[in-house]
Order: sequence, then C-alpha cells, then structure tokens
Amino acid sequence: MNRTIPLILAVALFMENMDSTVIATSLPAIATDIGTSPIALKLALTAYLVSLAVFIPISGWMADRFGAKNVFRAAIAVFVVGSVACAISNSLPAFVVSRFLQGMGGAMMTPVGRLVLVRSTPKNELVAAMSWLTVPALVGPLVGPPVGGFITTYFTWHWIFLINVPIGIIGMWLATRFLPETDSIGVPPLDVPGFILSGIAASGVVFGLSVVSLPALPPSVGIATLVIGLLAGLIYLRHAKVAPHPLLALRLFRNQVFRSAVVGGSLFRIGIGAVPFLLPLMLQIGFGLTPFQSGMITFVSAMGAIGMKLVTAWVFRVAGFRRVLILGSVISGATIAIYGFFTPETSYPTMLAILLIGGFIRSMFFTGVNALAYAEVSEADTSKATPITAVFQQISIALGVAVAGGILEVSTKLHGGPLTLSDFHSAFFLVAAISATAAFFFIRLPADAGSAVSGHSGRGAREIEPASGSSQTAPLTSRRPD
Repeated sequence: MNRTIPLILAVALFMENMDSTVIATSLPAIATDIGTSPIALKLALTAYLVSLAVFIPISGWMADRFGAKNVFRAAIAVFVVGSVACAISNSLPAFVVSRFLQGMGGAMMTPVGRLVLVRSTPKNELVAAMSWLTVPALVGPLVGPPVGGFITTYFTWHWIFLINVPIGIIGMWLATRFLPETDSIGVPPLDVPGFILSGIAASGVVFGLSVVSLPALPPSVGIATLVIGLLAGLIYLRHAKVAPHPLLALRLFRNQVFRSAVVGGSLFRIGIGAVPFLLPLMLQIGFGLTPFQSGMITFVSAMGAIGMKLVTAWVFRVAGFRRVLILGSVISGATIAIYGFFTPETSYPTMLAILLIGGFIRSMFFTGVNALAYAEVSEADTSKATPITAVFQQISIALGVAVAGGILEVSTKLHGGPLTLSDFHSAFFLVAAISATAAFFFIRLPADAGSAVSGHSGRGAREIEPASGSSQTAPLTSRRPD
C-alpha cells in the first residue's frame, strides 16, 4: 500500500484534531490575556463545533464541484488563516469569530481528506489506508491537553495557533506535490433549502449539547437550541424525500452495511467521546494529579492506537468486519468500565496497561467502522456518504461529552456535594454500557459484509438493493477491486 497519501492527509487532520482539544488546557491563560472569563471563553469551543456542523454537509458537494484536491488545499489555507486570527485576537468576540473561521476550514479538511483517500485507494487496501487516517482522531484529543499545558507554561498560548502556520504550509505543498489530481465533475445545483435546514439541524444539536455540557450559557438556552435543531432535522427529512437532489443522500441508509457502520459507530463514539472529558478530570480532581501528570497517563492510549496500525489490516482480513466490530464494541466498552474501578491506590503499571489495551481496541474499531461505511458504496456516491458520516461523528462526540457532563451533574445533585471519585466511576460505567450497545448493530450483518474491502471472504460481493427508483441517482453497487 502507498502510505504517502494517507500520511499527508493524516498530518493535516492531526493539526485539526489536536488544535480542537489543545486549547482546553489553555483557556484560563487565554481568558486572562483577552480580559474575559474561562467560562465565557468556552463559547469559542462551541463556535468551532457549530462551524463544523454547519459546513460539513456541504463538503461533498464542494469536492465534486471544485475538485477534492483543490478543496482540501483551500481548507488547510482557511484553517491557517483562522489560526493566525486566533493568535492575534484581543477580545472575546474576535476570538469566537476566529474559531468559527477555523471551523470552516476544519469542516472541509476532515471529510474531503477522507474522500480523497477513498477515491485514490483500491478497496482491498482501504482498511490499511484508513488505519493511518484514524490516528489523528484518536491521538489528537489525548496529546492535546499535555501539549497545550506545556506550550502555555513555557511559551505563550499564542503559539498553540501559530505552530499551525508552518504545518499548514507544508501540508499544502505536500498535497500539491503528491495527492492525485481530481477534476470537478458534473454536479446538480446546490440544494440551498437542504443546506440551510441541515445546517440549522446539525449546529442546533451540537450547540445545544455543548451548552448543556459546558455551561457557558444558561441550560435553558442549550435545551431550546437543541429542540430547534431536532425540529429542523425533522423538516429536512421531509424535504429530502421530495427534493430532486438532496444535499445529504439519506437513501444511503437503505443499505444495511452503511446503516450499521454509521449508527453503530455513532453509539460507540458516544462512549469514546466521553473518555477524554472524564478521564483527565478524574485523575486531576479524584486523584489530585496535575494536568501535565494526567496528560502523560492518558497519552498511553494514543500509543496503543498507533501500535494497532501494524496489525489492523491483517485482523480484518482474518476475522472479517462483523466479528471484529462486535468483539471490539464489547471489549472496548469493558475497558471503559474498568476505568470506573481506578482509585488513587491503583498502581500506575496497571492503569497504563489497561489504557494501552483500550487504545489498541478503539483504534481497530474506528479503522474498521470508517472503512465499512464505504465498503458497499459506489464510487459515484462516496461524496454523498462522506458528509453523512462526518456529521454523525461530530454529533455523537458532542453527545458523549454532554452525556458525561450530565451524569456528573445528576450524580452530584443526588448526594448534594462537590464531585467525588464515585461520581466519575458511575459515569464510566454508564458510558461504557452505551458504547457496548453498538455491538447490536453489527450482529445482524452477514459474515461476508464488506468482504471486498477486508479480503475476509473469497466470495464475490453481494448485490446491493437500489437506493432509489430514480434514474437520476447512481445505484449503490459493491464491486471488487480491479
């Protein structure tokens, strides 16, 4: 497999994923410098997530209209400009607007980067390629806090954003030099009503969940925004049934493999999205560790995620998607539940070993579920599948943080005191159960599901039911690589 393309894309996506978490550690320093409070500055975190939610749905159409390679390079440039704007911001409004601009670039980098990879990789090599692209999503949230603490302590918070400039320039040069040329293709007119409705729906849900879990605003604001988002989502469902060219092709959910990958993966991410929120807090509040100490412990999971890349393709080739994803859901849920038994008396080697195993399993699962989403999607439909998977990922991760924060809030109210170690234990048990339920969506898959990608079965790929009766839409077909 040619690792050049996935590694180029992974570097750009790592920049985005790390940047989205690294500032969490630096919020107090940034707030002091620009004259606001850390709680109010959390609006900047929310602004970034909202920007992702608004612009991800249009990423597939943009890639088809202007060429995936061109859009990917432009996305890096926008992200870098937003980073510079963040570094020079001297007020809360300026910082929030700058983060929103960063989010516009990030909204295109992640799904379009994945689209470039899928279109440039033979299906029988997709698992191996996707394994490298999965690293940033797993490593970024774990290394972000210690890196943010180090930069803020020994330099200034401005460098959190300024280091993106050379990385972005190198990324654009590498993309220009090595990524395959992708011409624009004939696309239908932009579904403007669908863009507005999907933007309101996704941003409303993400913003509402973020406000509920990060109380920068009254919870009533978050609940109201969440309701508006859900209503817009229902209206979009009606719109998508009658629109000739809907922005998000929900017909893809008629395919069982795609549906299982998206829905099952989303349930799994709820639990995984909660871990980077819960674990550092428990180590700092419950164990009394410093942010840097807790960051060095959680970093072991990232090492496990990277180490799994060496055997991921072999595992899926031997066992197949169905078996690996079922076991991965259950085992990963179990490792999260074990976090609920950690106490200050637990030995560090024991904690590190469990975190390492958890990193292994989560890395394998994410690689598999990301590849499975494209396993039985035709080449013509990859640009339609990409924004759907990206939107569900953002919502599920935001939901994971909201669920974790809600559990802690309810738990503290029940015993009428500040956060205790038992509150974190309860949260880990509940989010572990949520992650494990993902297994139910993979149990019903055929044993040879996604075989053209995993190489598990020697049988030919199965025929996939047509997604639409309209002659305007390319049917979903599964094919073996040439």
